[in-house]
Amino acid sequence: MSTEVEQAATRDTALLRERGLRVTQGRLAVLDMLARQPHADAERLHRALAEHGHPTSVQSVHNVLGDLTAAGLVRRFEPERSAARYERRIDDNHHHAVCERCGRVEDVDCVVGEAPCLHADAPAGFTVHAADITFVGVCADCATAA
Repeated sequence: MSTEVEQAATRDTALLRERGLRVTQGRLAVLDMLARQPHADAERLHRALAEHGHPTSVQSVHNVLGDLTAAGLVRRFEPERSAARYERRIDDNHHHAVCERCGRVEDVDCVVGEAPCLHADAPAGFTVHAADITFVGVCADCATAA
């Protein structure tokens, strides 16, 4: 195992413990794979885990993702007409651009610089903590191919 991989596993082990989760090979493997493949859905993670020597069931991947999301270690978002996607970028209020042709997802940084990045008229007494915006369009690769 390389030093970088060992350091990442050590950090992930500490994160799991800080959030009160047991450290399991499945959780460590999913966290590692999400670091390599942000915006992955459970099926894609399942395939990638098998390819990297961590065979498991799709249900186990869903269970791990649910635990990691509930613990605040992973962000779940649902692009229109797509399976839920997951990412490890959780400490900001960024948004997403989704290509309607190939499904590619890119991060879009907050234009205001602080959450919630969007200031809408909320109901009286309602405090907005976050805004989740999805930009739908065509990525540069698909536009070039067309």
